[in-house]
Order: sequence, then structure tokens, then C-alpha cells
Amino acid sequence: MGLGLSTVGEYAVISVTGEIDMYTAPQLREAVRQLSSEGRMRVAIDLTPTEFCDSTGLGVLIGARRRLSDAGGSLVVVCANPRIRKLLDLTGLDKVLDVREAVPGE
Repeated sequence: MGLGLSTVGEYAVISVTGEIDMYTAPQLREAVRQLSSEGRMRVAIDLTPTEFCDSTGLGVLIGARRRLSDAGGSLVVVCANPRIRKLLDLTGLDKVLDVREAVPGE
């Protein structure tokens, strides 16, 4: 898994390439923790270049949403990848997470 960090408008954007699984999910969790500890409370996780995500990865997304929301921030999950979008739809996470085709402000 590779993580890229950029900024779009008010959002810190974490782009995730490769696979999010039980071995790589802690890196994503730590990236979100790091941003929130720096006071960056608007975070977008871009799953468009992601090839695979298991239940551990989905748990990280839910945890990130909770962490940011509890601190007064917000999480946007960007997903233009049909395979990952289908996973979010099938699990019902498209109703829990703010899933969009692009980062707000792009």
C-alpha cells in the first residue's frame, strides 16, 4: 500500500494506492491520527486508486470518521473506483460515510 498526502481547499487528502488489509490498515489509521493531532480536521481519503479493501480497512474508515467527528471535524471518502464503490454500497457504508466522486472544492 502506498499513501500520498496533498491538500485540496480545506481538505487534507490521503490517496491510497494498492491494498488496504490487516497488514497495511494500521498505516492508514496512523496517517489519520497524525493529521488530526496536527489540527487538520477536514480529511478526505481517496480510494479511487485502491485495488482492494478488506474488513480491517473498512473498520479504519469508520474509526477515522468517528475520530474526526468527535473532534469537530469531518471525513470524506472519495471513490470513483467502481469495485471499491460497490463494496461500500454492499456493506451499507455508503449510508454511514460521506462518499463522493471527488474531493469537495475540486
